[in-house]
Amino acid sequence: MIGHFEVLQIDNRSRARRGLLKTAHGQIETPVFMPVGTQGTVKAVAPDRLRDLGVDIFLCNTYHLHLRPGEALLRDAGGLHSFISWDGSLMTDSGGFQVFSLSALNTVDDRGVTFRSHLDGSLHTLTPESCIQIQKDIGADIVMVLDQCIGYPATLHQETTAAHRSMFWARRCKEAFCSANQLLFGIAQGGMQEDLRRWSAGKLVETGFDGYALGGLSVGEPKPLMYSMIEACEPILPVDRPRYLMGVGSPDCILEGVARGIDMFDCVLPTRNARNSSLLTRFGRLNIKREEYSRDFSPPDSDCGCFTCRTFSRAYLRHLFKAGEILAAELATIHNLSFMVELLESVRKSVKEGYFMDFYTDFLRRWDNP
Repeated sequence: MIGHFEVLQIDNRSRARRGLLKTAHGQIETPVFMPVGTQGTVKAVAPDRLRDLGVDIFLCNTYHLHLRPGEALLRDAGGLHSFISWDGSLMTDSGGFQVFSLSALNTVDDRGVTFRSHLDGSLHTLTPESCIQIQKDIGADIVMVLDQCIGYPATLHQETTAAHRSMFWARRCKEAFCSANQLLFGIAQGGMQEDLRRWSAGKLVETGFDGYALGGLSVGEPKPLMYSMIEACEPILPVDRPRYLMGVGSPDCILEGVARGIDMFDCVLPTRNARNSSLLTRFGRLNIKREEYSRDFSPPDSDCGCFTCRTFSRAYLRHLFKAGEILAAELATIHNLSFMVELLESVRKSVKEGYFMDFYTDFLRRWDNP
C-alpha cells in the first residue's frame, strides 16, 4: 500500500529505528540518505549509476523545476520520472529553503511568496496551493508543504512568525492536496525555540500528514542546538510515520539524528564536496588535491569497494582535479555517494542486529579523530 510505513526495529539503547516506506515507485529502507538532484539530476552522475550505487530515492526542487524547464513541460513529458528516465522514488522540496536562501529576490506574506527569477528576473508567485499543484504536475512520490525557513540567529518574533505562517500554509497545502499516488509531508518550524518546535510539531500531527519533517535546521546553528530541537519534537511525532531531517548530510550529524529517531536525510554536502575534491572516508574528509597524493598509487579509500576505489589511484584522481577534467567530479561523486549508501546500510544493519550504539560510538570516535 502506497504511503505505508512500517517500523521494523527500535534500538533498545537509543531512539534509532529501522523501517520500510512504500511509495508508488518502490520500497525505501530507512534510515536513508537522499542525494540532492536540484534540477532533476544529481550532478555528475547518470541515473543508471545511481541505481548501481544503491540509491532508491533522491530529492529535486520545486522552485528550480518551476523556473526551468517548467511544470507544463514536465506534465507533457509524463512527469519528472519519465523526463529524466528514473524508475526509483523522487521527493520534491517545496521551495521553502529558496525563500530563505534567495531572500533578496522575494517578499513573503501570509498569502505566499512573490519572487523574481534568479535566471531572468521574471516575476512569480508561489502560494501553498500553487506549490502543491506544481509538485503534482512534476509527479514526485513525496511532496512537501510550503514553509518559511529562517536563518540563525533570528529574533523570537521572526521565529514565531515563521512557525505560525508555516503552519497556516501547511493546512492550506493539506486542503489543496489530492492524490492517490503521492505522499504529503508536513514541516515543523520554530527556529531554535523548543516550545515553538513542540507547538509546530503538535499542530502538524493534529492536521495529519503522511510524514513529518524538521525544517530550518543546519542553517548555521551549533550542532548541539540542532540536536536539542530534534529531541524536543521526537516524542510528539507519531511512531508510525517517517521523520525527515531536512538539509543534513554530514555523517556525524546523520548518526546523531538516527540516534534521536530520524529516518530520512538529504543534503548537497556529499556531492558538492566531491566536486571540490573532498572525499568522505571513515576517518573524515580527504582532500585529494594535496601534493602528498601526487605519487600515491593506492586507492582513494582502501576500505571502499566502489568503482572509483576499485579502479583508480589517488594520484590519478588528483591529476584529474588538477587538470580540470570533468571525469574528476564524476569519480569523486561516485565515491562519496557510495560512502553514504554504505554508511546508512551499516546503520540499518546495526539497528537490526542490536549494536547500533556501539557502531555509533566507534564511528564518531574515528570521524572526530582521524
